[in-house]
Amino acid sequence: MLLTVVLWLAFCLKPVLSATSPYDLGTGLHFLLQNDLNWHTTFEHNGSIVLDRVFSNDQAIQACQKLNESLLPVTGIYFESDIRLLLSYLAHQGHDPRQGFWVGSSRNICSAISLRDGIHWVPCDTRLKGLCSQSAPYRTNKETDPRSEFHIDVRSQGTVFTGTRDKLSFRFLGIPYAEPFQRFTYSKVHAGTSPISALQYGPACAQSSGGSENCLFLNVYTPYLPLNGEISQGLKPVMVWIHGGGFTGGDASNSIYDGGNLVSRGDVVVVNMNYCLGTLGFLALDDGITNGNFGIADVITALQWVQKHIASFGGDPNLVTILGNSAGAGAVRALIAAKPAFGLFKGAIAHSSLGGFGYATAYARYYTIQQQFEGYAKPLIVNVGCGNATDVLACLRELPAQTLLNAPNPPRYIVVDGEYITTDELKLDGSGPAADAHVMFGWTRDDGSDFIGAFPTDNTTALEKLTGAGLDVTVARRALYSGLFPLPVGPNPAWNLFNQTTRISTDGQFLCVNQATLSAAAKNGVFRSVYAYQFDRTFGGWEPLPGTCNPPAAPGYPRGDPKLPYFRCHDGDLPYTNGNIGQLSRPFRDWDDLVMEQLSVDIWTSFARTFNPNPSAEFLEARGYHNTSLVLRRGGRWNSVTPGNRLPLKLIDVPFRDSKWLEVPQCEVLGYPLTMYG
Repeated sequence: MLLTVVLWLAFCLKPVLSATSPYDLGTGLHFLLQNDLNWHTTFEHNGSIVLDRVFSNDQAIQACQKLNESLLPVTGIYFESDIRLLLSYLAHQGHDPRQGFWVGSSRNICSAISLRDGIHWVPCDTRLKGLCSQSAPYRTNKETDPRSEFHIDVRSQGTVFTGTRDKLSFRFLGIPYAEPFQRFTYSKVHAGTSPISALQYGPACAQSSGGSENCLFLNVYTPYLPLNGEISQGLKPVMVWIHGGGFTGGDASNSIYDGGNLVSRGDVVVVNMNYCLGTLGFLALDDGITNGNFGIADVITALQWVQKHIASFGGDPNLVTILGNSAGAGAVRALIAAKPAFGLFKGAIAHSSLGGFGYATAYARYYTIQQQFEGYAKPLIVNVGCGNATDVLACLRELPAQTLLNAPNPPRYIVVDGEYITTDELKLDGSGPAADAHVMFGWTRDDGSDFIGAFPTDNTTALEKLTGAGLDVTVARRALYSGLFPLPVGPNPAWNLFNQTTRISTDGQFLCVNQATLSAAAKNGVFRSVYAYQFDRTFGGWEPLPGTCNPPAAPGYPRGDPKLPYFRCHDGDLPYTNGNIGQLSRPFRDWDDLVMEQLSVDIWTSFARTFNPNPSAEFLEARGYHNTSLVLRRGGRWNSVTPGNRLPLKLIDVPFRDSKWLEVPQCEVLGYPLTMYG
């Protein structure tokens, strides 16, 4: 394990280039960009860095120069419309509309701009805040610009973090959040004070495709660097993202998780992290020591790091929302029942939390340590050659990581370890621990299409498909003979069967369990508030079955017509909610793709600000987010789930609309009624 520690130190203690900081400038820095999420034209919009204290004109120029910028030029295709909205937003935040800000001038005079008076001449010794230019480029990938002129320092708890910026945000990447650790031990918050270079992503956690055991790094994307986070009044909501990947794969550097668009449009801080995966993250033995859930503990360690440091990066530690997709949503579900995580967050959003039958079962109903040991760890121990070892744990620690990760059917599931997870499922009747939090759960319309196995052949039967995916044969027969899941009528029998089994898979592994979760939570007052959604439009997604998750091309729609039939697949909501269609470098299929992206980012960041997915009309007006305003006016307010709400579900699409609970009789036939949690 000495090698792991050496590698950790080598990565964390890379030479840190000289960079300016809010402390050097004597002012906090606000990052502003009027981001309409149309990535094809984002590079043409002028962003600005706002100096948070007043200066004379010369002093403002000098401060901007230390950032390798000038006072904001008053030219550009979108300057007039953008600056009006940026100043409007500053007024919405409490700035006086008459307050002037220094800007650049093409003449030998000192110019300022205000919301009320526009651009006007001001005596050069006047004390005003300044608007600096922001020339870091926009890129449609996850790479960080290496140029030192964009580097910026943050000081926190005795540590200097050197990050950078791009068109969308300040970015601090590859920050070690945990101390060096021994394999199969629980991580602890990083306590070092050496300078940290946060200019590139840390390696992914070890998984079948590669990665490293030296992997407990997180990334911070922020619109605000305060002079002193402990006394700042302008700290931003924090969204902490937990990646998916079945607890065996994935990492925080995936472009779909890039936080820049959420930051620049929603004025929030985004954090995402790696956590230990597979055997390395979830092994549980019967030795009374190795109790599993190391990956869940890593996420809690990252949340503890957030509490310790995030104010220095402009985030409010009292306004943290955790979010995750797929297995990450499973982690969210676990964390809202994990006492060591209580108080580390106030909001929780689960994208496509799994449960029910087959593969999905263990994400909502947890194994005992003994069950996981007998079913997964014990066979692994024999398979990797440690079956006769006198000290099994020592033997497993000596093996190469890939040997443990690539063994057949390795441990990968949450267990009842007695400290982090103390009940076999999230108790929604008041009988078990539950966080004092606001929650929002949802899924995509055809979430189960990727979990029903290979595309059917001509000889495949529906019963074979369902039982092969783990549905009990008696339940499968009951569902098929009930008449509630009729076989669609169409010219292609294989597609008809795939449609039928996808519906059963979606209901039985996503929709029913989530509806029952939210219904019981609301009925029993388990959480502060409860919201439910289904995405009825998706953009790509996880597609193990090629050709299922995107609509076909049509005249006028060369990239696919979303009005034509296609499966709304697992993870297909993420490009919208993260605002990252541009990070994927994929053109919009139609106008509604852009509107959906704007709407999704606005309601997700509203939840982060207020724990309510309805953005205020005043916020939308100040920011000029008129498309979202129009959709919400037409679709109505998103109401929370309550016992008396007959339309508790929001269908996210254009149009945006309310719905009663879906597939209720079907869920009952499958054995997952609305009352399953009480």
